[in-house]
Amino acid sequence: MSAYNDLFLRACRGETTERVPVWYMRQAGRYDPEYRKIKEKYSLLEICEQPELAAEVTLMPVKKLGVDAAILYSDIMNPVASIGIDFDIVKNIGPVIHNPVRTRADVEALRPIDVEGDLSHILKTIRILDRELKVPLITFAGSPFTIASYLIEGRPSKSYILTKTMMYNEPDVWHALMNKLGDMIVAYVRAQFENGSKAVQLFDSWVGALSPRDFRAYVLPVIERIFRELSDIPHPKIYFPGVASGELLPLLGGVEADVIGLDWRVSVREGRRRLGDRFAVQGNLDPYVLTASQDVIEAQAAAILDEGMEAPGYIFNLGHGLFPEASLEKLKSLTDFVHRYSERQRSI
Repeated sequence: MSAYNDLFLRACRGETTERVPVWYMRQAGRYDPEYRKIKEKYSLLEICEQPELAAEVTLMPVKKLGVDAAILYSDIMNPVASIGIDFDIVKNIGPVIHNPVRTRADVEALRPIDVEGDLSHILKTIRILDRELKVPLITFAGSPFTIASYLIEGRPSKSYILTKTMMYNEPDVWHALMNKLGDMIVAYVRAQFENGSKAVQLFDSWVGALSPRDFRAYVLPVIERIFRELSDIPHPKIYFPGVASGELLPLLGGVEADVIGLDWRVSVREGRRRLGDRFAVQGNLDPYVLTASQDVIEAQAAAILDEGMEAPGYIFNLGHGLFPEASLEKLKSLTDFVHRYSERQRSI
């Protein structure tokens, strides 16, 4: 890869590309035996604290899979340490918060983020990758609802009962938390772009737990504000509203993002229709299709690609992140298939 590959950036801008670009959420992860060996020595947070190592892990899938974009090896929880949250990433659980945010006083105690002071290691990783990559670097942040669900519940949740209790019963406290997290995200993303990021994705992994009415009332205003305050930055911005979020898509028309990520529960064609054809789209193979035979994987991918290529501005991805048991070989074969199939279809 001697020349810079800008397929992903062109697709984000809504252009028709000679083949469909592809990258995978969690593409630097436990499916890779080499990464598992690194994890035997270091935790996720310890890797993030070592810029050269975090850059090496970020580069692995680009070299091994041939994807058209890299995504920074990091975690959506990293910036919350800077605002006063004490947490760990616990094996087989996820983020565990030692000082949950459940009262007005807890929200008021959250301080402004100091990106340069507290997250300089992440910015250094971005600068290293900006020098070394021949594909665009995607950086990311967690969205206010998804971050808040961890801060309030104290750990991952399936019901979000404490989160929704605050949302419904103390809306002023809820909106104050949303706005503090929104400020954190804007500052963090700006610093990412200033240090070499070529695109950013806002992960709202769990917002599909809300009804459209509640999403509109309690979350959408801060999402719109985040993208509005970043609108002067010319690089692509992606909003991924996470799993089971298809019913929320019609509400996103006022979000100043360039790309919307789709989960696997809504087709690309239907997703575009619900979005009013306003955005480039990304997605949306069910990750667990990767447990199937290569013939089944390719048939599923071809069906998605056929819909994706019906209009300009399409990026192939999964409908959520890779799982640890995924096969490196199948991922490489899938990447090759997406490139080969889409190039052939585009040439017809």
